[in-house]
Amino acid sequence: MAQKSLVEEMQQVQLAIELIELGARLQVLESETDLSRARLIRLFKEVRGMSPPKGMLPFSTDWFITWLPNVHASLFYNIYRSLLDNQGCERMQAFVTAYRLYHEQVSLDGVEPVLGLTRAWTLVRFFESDLLQLSSCTCCGGRFVAHAHSPEHDYACGICMPPSRAGKTRKRREQELGEGLDLVAPLVRRVG
Repeated sequence: MAQKSLVEEMQQVQLAIELIELGARLQVLESETDLSRARLIRLFKEVRGMSPPKGMLPFSTDWFITWLPNVHASLFYNIYRSLLDNQGCERMQAFVTAYRLYHEQVSLDGVEPVLGLTRAWTLVRFFESDLLQLSSCTCCGGRFVAHAHSPEHDYACGICMPPSRAGKTRKRREQELGEGLDLVAPLVRRVG
């Protein structure tokens, strides 16, 4: 049995810590590191102060095709591909860096990130399994996540052709309701 180098083991632990801090689930850690399950659970408890969440990982490509997740997934995946192709990063280094950059860019505008780390990892795995592809929008030229082998000749992205209910998120509805209440409250006080 070959012994693992201490440096390689340290790199595996460091990668696991980074992934845990970014919100990785145990299944992601098991797939991307050579550390034992028991060690990963112990590490997770030490870093997060709680046991790893249980449950299945996302398994459908359809989530990435819906309007808002598609915009976020496309942003993340284009950053990831750029790091792989143009910067010469290794796969996991590109993944962690791309996720940090995605999170940073989305958070600049005060927008809640739609793509969690586990979904981002699943997205990459779907591309590696040839279940998804990047399709170029015929309007803006941007490259967006689409089902693999789907026709591209008339593809229009969700930004150029948003669905009728686009932007009707719960947070926006609550914000609009809150603003409406702020306008109504003085009237109610005057009447009361």
